[in-house]
Amino acid sequence: MKYGCGLLRNGTTGAVMVGLVCGLYVCSGQCDKVEVIELSNWTITNQNGSLTIANQTLPLGIYSAFAPQVLDSYNDVGLRYLAYDNFTFSNFFQFDVHHFNRGHINLTFHGIDTVSEIRLNHQLLGRTDNMFVRYSYEVSSLLQAENFLEVEIQSPVVAALARANALKEAKKSVPPECPNERYHGECHMNMLRKMQASFSWDWGPAAPSAGIWKNVELEIYEVAVIREVDVDVSRVNGSYWNMHIRCFLDAGGWQNFNGRLVLYAVELLDRPVVVDRYAIKNISHLAPVIEFDQAVPNGKVVTWWPNGYGEQKLYPLHFTLKTWLGPDGPEVRSKTKSHKSLRVGFRTLDLVEDPAPDGVGNTFLFRVNGVEMFMKGSNYIPSHLLPEMQTNEQISHLLRSAKEAHMNMLRVWGGGVYESDYFYQLADSLGLLIWQDMMFACAMYPVNDEFLSSVREEVRQNAMRLSHHPSVAIFVTNNENEAALVQNWYGTLFERDRFESEYRELYLANVIHELKLVSHSSRPQPLVSSPSNGKASEPDNYISSNPQDNQNGDVHFYDYTKDGWDPGIFPRPRFVSEFGFQSFPGAYAWQRSKGEDDDLLGLITHRQHHPLGNVPVIALVERHLPLPFPENENYATALIYFSQIAQAMATKVETELYRSLRDTPHRTMGALYWQLNDVWVAPSWSSIDFYGNWKLLHYWARDFLAPISIVALYEKSTDSLNISLICDQLEVDPRELNVVANVHLWSQLLPRQSTSWDVTLRPNGVQYDKVIAISDLLQGEFTRTNAFLELQLRRGQDVISRTHFFPSSIAGAVGIEDPGLEFEIASRTCLNTTNVVRNSVSISIQVKRPAVFVYLELLKPYRYTLSENGFMQTEPMHVVYLTFDAPLCARLLRKSDLRVLTVNDFMR
Repeated sequence: MKYGCGLLRNGTTGAVMVGLVCGLYVCSGQCDKVEVIELSNWTITNQNGSLTIANQTLPLGIYSAFAPQVLDSYNDVGLRYLAYDNFTFSNFFQFDVHHFNRGHINLTFHGIDTVSEIRLNHQLLGRTDNMFVRYSYEVSSLLQAENFLEVEIQSPVVAALARANALKEAKKSVPPECPNERYHGECHMNMLRKMQASFSWDWGPAAPSAGIWKNVELEIYEVAVIREVDVDVSRVNGSYWNMHIRCFLDAGGWQNFNGRLVLYAVELLDRPVVVDRYAIKNISHLAPVIEFDQAVPNGKVVTWWPNGYGEQKLYPLHFTLKTWLGPDGPEVRSKTKSHKSLRVGFRTLDLVEDPAPDGVGNTFLFRVNGVEMFMKGSNYIPSHLLPEMQTNEQISHLLRSAKEAHMNMLRVWGGGVYESDYFYQLADSLGLLIWQDMMFACAMYPVNDEFLSSVREEVRQNAMRLSHHPSVAIFVTNNENEAALVQNWYGTLFERDRFESEYRELYLANVIHELKLVSHSSRPQPLVSSPSNGKASEPDNYISSNPQDNQNGDVHFYDYTKDGWDPGIFPRPRFVSEFGFQSFPGAYAWQRSKGEDDDLLGLITHRQHHPLGNVPVIALVERHLPLPFPENENYATALIYFSQIAQAMATKVETELYRSLRDTPHRTMGALYWQLNDVWVAPSWSSIDFYGNWKLLHYWARDFLAPISIVALYEKSTDSLNISLICDQLEVDPRELNVVANVHLWSQLLPRQSTSWDVTLRPNGVQYDKVIAISDLLQGEFTRTNAFLELQLRRGQDVISRTHFFPSSIAGAVGIEDPGLEFEIASRTCLNTTNVVRNSVSISIQVKRPAVFVYLELLKPYRYTLSENGFMQTEPMHVVYLTFDAPLCARLLRKSDLRVLTVNDFMR
């Protein structure tokens, strides 16, 4: 063909999908490129043909296609029938077989959820059983002018049950069989290599999707293509850095081949690097890897830092590969050239597990670029329960919200998915370190050959994909499975030896083995579990008698029987990778999610998956806040609002305790609260709700995770406040620093008494300032019930940080009255952006008496952010700024579009 390289059509209408125009005069050197063609326009049909939908684009699943409302009302149960059915995803496309008549054509599925058979033109290509694996098939001999592609996906519920039954026939069990009945979930999640949370969790519904959740492509090439590139950056000495580079290739044939790789790094190197030794030396088709080292002068490099410690400089690398068979080199216009681009950051990172200063056990702390850092952040679950529905916009909002709350680490939890390339690229650019679990959580798993083979491929592919990111701090093979085994969560005691042997076979012999293939000098060795005792687990062959040892490794801590506002109930661990308290999303979020006839409290109860129900939330609220009786009209409003106050305060106190312990001999060096985000509107531990709106916890986290914070923790044994000044900054100006202790009466505005003293800050550390007896602050007219304390860290007259201490329960406080609150929308501005209008509104709030935990909520279906929320207003006038994106400028925003609540409103 003189003027064209081929033509591919897609869809039953025969519409042109891609024109591959490569005439002699327009090639411009591009006809030698590996060609990638995306297959679009899919049809889905269920097994008996009663459900069908055509003209669909990927990503796609049964719920997103037939029931996108699955997360509304009681649809998590009402639409479950979809998960019990089998579905066929089909695609008709045309192909120019005469032009593409040489080399290889891969049909590559980047993500199928989960158990399927794939047929091209009625010929079986293969079967899939792992949502996290890329499947690729050489199809050049099967392609015709007219092609019919079918992906028959089995019901995940039925597939999981079949595997469980097969094990039972072999007289084996792999618990847990089913979730707690409160979850309204499905059984045998651990039988499938699928998002474990899709079968339900204590924070999410069962929506066991099935579908094609990533792209499907035809890859047309002569010999091989670049699949992944790993770059292990290490600092050799003061004069240069080294990049140890491995390019992992996919080769379609059964012959060894030759190749030439060119690296372009324009910001780092003066000229391209040509790796041509493989032009003579063969590359093995069995393990096609190109590996080399490249030095970079130190003067060319700006170091990459986590959020809060410096900039996140990233350097683009571009790799071009040409491959060919035989000694004569590639033929002109043969498809031999493939490309890969990525960005790398230059940093060092160590997990320090040295003998601890307190003389018992080991430290557990991260040191980045030689600086010991307290890791502060949260746990990340999938941004949507339906994996095909995750969007870059959702991910961006969540990660940017984490950065705005001064987090420097997120833990990608092991019951979700390996996140998208965009997720890790954004984490790189925001300075958010990633604690990366592999996708095993809260279960035992089978260890038959087929399962282990699938797991090895899963770990290999994903580790290769993620390994080069400077944000990826550590890999961990599972979430809580060591603790579950040792503490007999699922009745494993009766066959303890077998389960221990299988645990080691899965994680040590397989998962860890594959992870070590991409181990880095600039990243710690993988952890076997979280929680675990870290290095101290080695003598126990990584099954310790107490994986929650506060003297070693990381812990997960939850205790709902005690008062979460009391710092005395919390442990003193080395690192806390999970902890938290539940709350309910705002009332308007429930309004958006519930059906017109749904009873709100009934829906809350249905979606409360905690085995103890709402009891822990209500118990914590009732310890401190004036919750009305259930028969009162305002009960639901108060319960939702108070749950967020109670969660925010408890998480604040626990986090501040851990931060304050960093420079004690015990050296607590990390606090990652559970959890950042939600997958539906429900009771959960999240700080951001399903619609992306911040709960009170996230507003407060922006303060209690701030780089400079004042902490006042109550010590019950001495009836005193321990004042600590926390500073994460590596350099600090010591001038004019002082602390002001204000005593407020609940009945009057403005402080009634103040005490101040000069202080200093310790860079990247904690200044243990003083211990003050409560009796020294509350004297004369001030009592535990009529007064509360505010402590401010100031530079001159400017407040850097503040905190409050309430010496009695707020419900039992004396003097809290109607604050006489009035508010006005003071100003509005609109800014047109690419696709939305950014609305900014200032709200002036006036009170006559102290307003307790002022709470604002926008009653519009927009994602919004406030300058602060849940604050104590003790001055007559205060201004809050509201920002939200909308299709239009909301110039008609009315006061009735805002809800403003205070605890005062509910005092009896």
